[in-house]
Amino acid sequence: MIPGYMLIPFVVMLLCIAILPLTKLEEWWESNLHKLYVSLILGVPVAIWLIANGMSHELEHQMIYDYVPFILLLMALFVTTGGICIMGDLVATPKTNTIIMAIGFVLASFMGTTGAAMLLIRLLIQTISERKYKAHTILFFIAIVANCGGLLTPLGDPPLFLLFLKGAEFTWFLNLIPEWALCGVLLLVTYYFVDLHYYKKEPPENLLADNTNVHKIAVGGKINILWLLCVVCSTMFINSKYIPAMGAHDAPFYLRLLREWVFILIIILSMWTTKKSTRIANHYSWVPILEVACVFVGIFATMTPALMFLHDMKESIQQVLREPWQYLYCTGSLSAFLDNAPTALVFNSMAPENASIPGLAAEAFLKAISVGAVFFGALTYIGNGPNFMVKSIAEQSGIKMPSFFGYMFKFSLIVCLPIYIIVQLICI
Repeated sequence: MIPGYMLIPFVVMLLCIAILPLTKLEEWWESNLHKLYVSLILGVPVAIWLIANGMSHELEHQMIYDYVPFILLLMALFVTTGGICIMGDLVATPKTNTIIMAIGFVLASFMGTTGAAMLLIRLLIQTISERKYKAHTILFFIAIVANCGGLLTPLGDPPLFLLFLKGAEFTWFLNLIPEWALCGVLLLVTYYFVDLHYYKKEPPENLLADNTNVHKIAVGGKINILWLLCVVCSTMFINSKYIPAMGAHDAPFYLRLLREWVFILIIILSMWTTKKSTRIANHYSWVPILEVACVFVGIFATMTPALMFLHDMKESIQQVLREPWQYLYCTGSLSAFLDNAPTALVFNSMAPENASIPGLAAEAFLKAISVGAVFFGALTYIGNGPNFMVKSIAEQSGIKMPSFFGYMFKFSLIVCLPIYIIVQLICI
């Protein structure tokens, strides 16, 4: 049984992410190196405790077989989409901005939330560059494109991919179209009217500049469309379902991480085949992905005891959680603060089992767990990997983003959560 005090480093890690940007240490915290220091100071003692208490296997699985695939998939999507330069400056009307959001929402299920977010965020930022009020657009982009859009296939979001590996059919997630469509429509309609409100408040000179500085869309770095397809295909087919040797108990680590080696190769090929001028024009920077890597190495290390604690409480939890909607809110709430992929697996193991597929939750519970893990990742900046990257890119472009708590209290809890409740009441 994991003692309660071993949850403290994880709580402290979350508090650092939430509070330090609000203090006099804000400038210190902005350095990715300093974020790494905090991650190591909190994560290394946890790792030592786990090893000393005979739990090195759990630590190894979390850091090597969860964190490494997580960060390399995000990096592969970040590098390939960062090499596709969609240049243009459209008139930033509420209609135009909503259309860009809707395109990203659809693409997210088929190229991943990270891929869709990184593909369109720079175009969106360029489009709204003349607008005075911009932050609300980025917040809705995080919810719509970087999270909720990725519900329809295992490619959309990491928790769905892990459930796919557990035995869910690739096309089963299309059963979630009603939840996906309802959530998307509600978010897009809400965004349209919010943006319309701010559009009417824009100074006339800003609107004049926006209507004057218009450039047609042009696409550069098209070779990266091929590399992006390679990432998608690798995610689909390089796994133990198609290559059983990868899932063997005694498989060497280099074989179990075969997909990740392919990701590294794709990253190298993308960097090699993309003109430097294309990435410069795209304002490409390693800072956003390095920020995610530095922050999430601490999150993954310190949350290992937290996930084990939940697993130890399985029987007690099963006595309380009996309905699918309960799994939706529990999976969702923890996904907002833990990584949503391992959280989804924990609740999948706790739910009533599918009669025909051992190890997979019954269909109604699987639906609730999938929706909770994907949608609720938008409730905080750390709920899903792309959230931090979008925030970082926006800030690099001069857009002032809310703090950790500001994001929650000014946006996600008052906009996203009510919409999720409506989806649950109607569909689950």
